[in-house]
Amino acid sequence: METRLGQWGVLPFPGWIWLLITTSLLGGTNAEVRCIPSCQLPLNSATYREPNELDLADFGASEDLVGISGGSVDAGGDERRNAVELSAEEESSFNVQPQIEEAFTNGAQRDDLKAHPKLSQLSGSALREPDLPLNNTNDSSDSDDIFYGIYAQTEDVPTMENRDETTWRRLRRARSAETWSGFRAEGVDDAPAQDQEEFELPSSIFALSGDTAHNQAMVHWSGENSSVILMLTKYFDFNSGRVTESSLWRSTDYGTTYENLNEKVGSKTILSYLYVSPNNKRKIMLLTDPEVESSLLISLDEGATYQKHGLTFDILSLLFHPEQEDWILAYSHDQKLYVSVEFGRRWQFVHDDVVPNRFYWSRLGLDKEQGLIHLEIQVSDGRSQYVTCKLQNCSDGNKGKPFPGFIIPNSLVVQDEYVFIQVSVGGQSVHYVSYKRNAFYPMKLPKYTLPKDLQIISTDDNQVVAAIQDWHQNDSYNLYMSESRGLFFMLMLEDVVSSGGPEDNVMIELYEVAGIKGVFLSNKVVENQVKTYITYNKGRDWRLLQAPATDLQGNKVYCEQPYCSLHLHLHVSENPYASGNIVSKDSAPGVIIASGVVGPELISTNVSIFITSDAGNTWKEVFQEEYSVFFLNQGGALVAIRHTPLPIRHIWLSFDEGRNWDKYSFTSSPLYVDGVLGEPGEDILIMTIFGHFSHRAEWQLVKIDFRSIFKRRCGSEDYITWQLHNQGEVCIMGMKRFFQKLRENVQCVKARDQYISQTSDSCPCTEADFECDYGFERQVDGRCTPAFWFVPSATSPDCTTGDTFLNTTGYA
Repeated sequence: METRLGQWGVLPFPGWIWLLITTSLLGGTNAEVRCIPSCQLPLNSATYREPNELDLADFGASEDLVGISGGSVDAGGDERRNAVELSAEEESSFNVQPQIEEAFTNGAQRDDLKAHPKLSQLSGSALREPDLPLNNTNDSSDSDDIFYGIYAQTEDVPTMENRDETTWRRLRRARSAETWSGFRAEGVDDAPAQDQEEFELPSSIFALSGDTAHNQAMVHWSGENSSVILMLTKYFDFNSGRVTESSLWRSTDYGTTYENLNEKVGSKTILSYLYVSPNNKRKIMLLTDPEVESSLLISLDEGATYQKHGLTFDILSLLFHPEQEDWILAYSHDQKLYVSVEFGRRWQFVHDDVVPNRFYWSRLGLDKEQGLIHLEIQVSDGRSQYVTCKLQNCSDGNKGKPFPGFIIPNSLVVQDEYVFIQVSVGGQSVHYVSYKRNAFYPMKLPKYTLPKDLQIISTDDNQVVAAIQDWHQNDSYNLYMSESRGLFFMLMLEDVVSSGGPEDNVMIELYEVAGIKGVFLSNKVVENQVKTYITYNKGRDWRLLQAPATDLQGNKVYCEQPYCSLHLHLHVSENPYASGNIVSKDSAPGVIIASGVVGPELISTNVSIFITSDAGNTWKEVFQEEYSVFFLNQGGALVAIRHTPLPIRHIWLSFDEGRNWDKYSFTSSPLYVDGVLGEPGEDILIMTIFGHFSHRAEWQLVKIDFRSIFKRRCGSEDYITWQLHNQGEVCIMGMKRFFQKLRENVQCVKARDQYISQTSDSCPCTEADFECDYGFERQVDGRCTPAFWFVPSATSPDCTTGDTFLNTTGYA
C-alpha cells in the first residue's frame, strides 16, 4: 500500500513558535479468518530468542543507544512530500508548499485512517503535512492566527486571550483536584504535589542561540541506529508570505549538542524545506527559497556535507520511489512533472498538464515495467485521461491508455493491486475498479445506494474498505467492504461521523487499533447522538464501549447501556500527527489510550483520559485533564505530558499500563513546551522536548534520557500471556489469539525482536466466521440471508444450455 503523508488540519496550540512536525504514515494491520478442525495442532508464531551481540551491548553507555529501530516508512510505500502552511489572515486558508521528512513521534501517527484519497472531487491523492505553528510574540506580522503544536488547547479550556489567568486557574482547579491514580495535579505554577514523591530524570539543555526571531522549525531524526538529528529553523514573514531567515542545526549525539551549519550551506542561503529519502535516511535534500534562488542542496552523509544544484523549475511536491532510493518525481507550480534518477542532481521533463497529485510509481510484480508512471492528464475542462508512460520517455508513442475513454478530473487513485477511476455515464458518475492491472469494471454496491461521494479508506489484506456518502447524508458516511477484487461491496457500518478537512479531503472517524488485526473503533450517529462503537472482527459485529466501573476518585460509575457508555474522540483536530486523541502501538497489543467522556453521547467538554489494556473490553479513567501520552521502550512504559498554555517542568511515567504513575522532573526551570521529538520506531528511550523559558527567549532543546531508569534487559521470565477476547468470547475471526506482555512494574529494556508477541490457535469454523456474499445480510443467529433488494438467480444469465455455473450460497 502506498505510504503517503497524512492530511494535515488545524490543531489549537497555546505556544509561541511555528513548529513543523513531520512524519510518515504507516500501513495498517491486516485481518484474516482462519478455521481448522478442533483436533488440529495450534499454530505457534512466538518464540523466545537469545539476545544477539547488539542486544548484549553495554546498556549503561552514555551515548551508545541500543534498540533504535529504523525509520517509520511502510515497506514498499511511496513517499509524497508536501506542506500546508496556514495563512496570516485565516486559519482555514491553506497554501500548498513542498515538504520534508519525519520528526515528532506521537500516538496517532501510525494508525489513523481518517484522510483518504477520494474518487470524486479530490484535489490530490498525495496527503500533506503542514508546518505546525506555535504563537510567537516576536512575529511582526500582527497576525491573529491561533498557532498549533503537540499540546492542543481543548475547547473547554479558554485561551489566555479570552480569559485572564485567575479565571483559567479557577476553571482548572474546579475541573480536577485529583489526577493520576489519585495524586494531586501539578499546580498552575507547576508546584510539586504534596503527597507524591518526585523523581529526577537525566537531561541536558541546549539553546539555539541566534534563532530568537524564528517562528517555524522542521525536525528530522535520521533513525537506523543513528544519533543524527537535523533541525531547520526559519522566520516566515506573514506579510510577504515567504521565508526571510533560516538556520540549519545538526546533532550527532542524540540531541545533547547541536552544530550550526549556516556556513556550510552558505551564510546568505535561505532554506525553505527539508526532504529526506524514505529508503535511505542518510540522503538529505534542502530546498532554497525560490524568491532568492531556485536550487537544491543535497547531502549523502546525514547532513554533514552538502552540494548545491540549480533548478529550472519551482518544486511544489515530491514523490519518492518505493524501492529505488534515487528515483524522485517532482511536480511544479505550472502542472509539469519532472523525474530524477540521481536524487535530484539532474532532472528530466516528463509531461505537462498533469492533475495535481495524480501521479504514481509503478509496482514491481503488478506493472509490466518498474520504471512506469501512472498519470492523470487534464485534457479539457471536465475531462481527464488516465495514461501510463515510461520513466524517461513519455512521448506519445510510449504512452499507454489502460482506460480508453475520458475520466472525471481528480478521480485516478492507484493503490496496491487496485486502480480506481470515475466515469461520467449518462450524466451520472460511475465508479470503476481494476484489480491487478486487469480490465476495469463498475463497482457493485447495494442497489438502494445512490452515492454522491466515495472515499477509499484502505486496500489492505486484499480487500477494499470504502466510505460512501449516500444522497440523503451530509455529515456522515456508510462503510463498505469488498471481496478480493474490489468489485462487490457489502455494508460494514452505517452513519459514521465525518468532517471536512483541508484540500477537500474528508475525515472519517474510523480508527484501526495497532497490534491486533481486525479491531476498529468508530463514531456513529444514532438518533442525532454520536456514540463510539468497537468491532473485533473487521466490522462484522459492532458494540458500544463499556464505561469504567469507577471514576478516578474510586466512586462507582452508574452507566447502563444503551443509554450510557464510554465515548472516545477518534479525530485529532484534523491533524493526525500532532498530539493524538487516541494512541495504540504494534509493540503494545491491547493497550489503547484515548480522550473521551462517559454518558449518553460524545461531547467536547469535561474530557478525561481513559486506558484499556485488554483491547477495549474494560477501561480505566486515569486523568481528568488533557494529556499527551507516548509509548517508551516498545510499549514497556508510558510517558504523559500535560496540555497547558503555562510552563511545566514535570512529566509522568507508568510501568503498569497506566494503572499508576510516577512524577518526574525534566528541567529545573519551568518550560513553555512547543513540541516533543522521540527517536524513530518503537524503541523510544530518548526524547527531546522543545520549548522556551519565556515568550521572547531562544529555543531550548531538552534531551531526556530514559535509559537510566531501566535496570536491565528483559528475559522470558519478565513476560506474561494474555488472551484476546470480546466480552468473554475467545474465538474471534476463527482464531484464539494469545499475546505476550511485560509484567507490571518490571523496569527492563525490551530488545528488538527478542520476544515475538503473538501466538494463535484456530477454532472450528461456524457460519458466523464467514463473510456474507454480495446481496446477503447477516442475521442475529449468524446466518447470511438475501437482502430485501436482492433476488438470487436460479441460473446464471451468462449460462448457455449444456454448460455449468457456480451459484452463491450467501457466504464469501
